[in-house]
Amino acid sequence: MKYFPDTKRIISVIGSSQPSEKEYNLALEAGRQLALQDCLIVCGGRGGVMEAVCRGASQEGGISIGFLPYSVEEANPYVTIPLATGLGEARNLLVVNSGEGVISIGGAFGTLSELGFALKSGKPVIGLGTWQVKDPRGQVFPAMIADSPEEAVKKIIAAISRKP
Repeated sequence: MKYFPDTKRIISVIGSSQPSEKEYNLALEAGRQLALQDCLIVCGGRGGVMEAVCRGASQEGGISIGFLPYSVEEANPYVTIPLATGLGEARNLLVVNSGEGVISIGGAFGTLSELGFALKSGKPVIGLGTWQVKDPRGQVFPAMIADSPEEAVKKIIAAISRKP
């Protein structure tokens, strides 16, 4: 059962709360592209990459859900549906598990924790200038890399479309 019948896919977007201008613009365009593909966006709902992706989605009439650490007052002004979790950083698990796939843009240690959750759960991950996670033997984990927001959106949609 789909809770949002007009939305074909739910994509989690994670990334830096203090992005560079380039990362902010990548997230802004990713939000636009996801909305144009009728995707619902799930994120942490605050500033930085989260704000940019919600802003891009709102510019195209898209929907974004923000899982906030404590209260709805923390939401950026572009979140469509702000949800206060009371979980602090533990909300990262909600952000990742709510999406069918994950796009990661830039990021610090919070993003790294979300990447760990996504990879452990087997979710497809597309990276735009983000962490390259390796196991103890030096093997890179299976996150696909994209060179543009458009490519990231195409890759994540293709990856989740192949899932059983």
